[in-house]
Amino acid sequence: MSTTIPMRSYTELSKYSSFLDRFEYLRLNGTVGFETFGSNRFLNQAFYTSPEWRRARREVIIRDDGCDLGVEGYDIFSKILIHHMNPIQEEDLLNRNPDILNPEFLICVSHNTHNAIHYGDKNLLPAPLVERRPGDTCPWK
Repeated sequence: MSTTIPMRSYTELSKYSSFLDRFEYLRLNGTVGFETFGSNRFLNQAFYTSPEWRRARREVIIRDDGCDLGVEGYDIFSKILIHHMNPIQEEDLLNRNPDILNPEFLICVSHNTHNAIHYGDKNLLPAPLVERRPGDTCPWK
């Protein structure tokens, strides 16, 4: 995993309670990170279909209760993506870096949140939760 950006972890992420604070912690400041796998994309594709990845993915979904950035109330109703908090590189796959399967460095995200993290666009994030109160939907008040 890359050493040019600070190592991010679930332990540190969980210190932030709000969705926006967690996004800010993970945001890559408008950059995709490192060069994609290019002609060696088959490595990436083989990894994401491996039994080891499927087990790690399932563990993270259970831990995060299927919620975006692991924040309660931000349930993901479409496909759940598992985001590597620290961008992986070809060497990580070739050397079987254990960090790429470690839930400490993984988090559940929606497609829009994943894109927002990589491209820095807060407009892609889900709307903040509205706290409901008795009578707040009463049209004559």
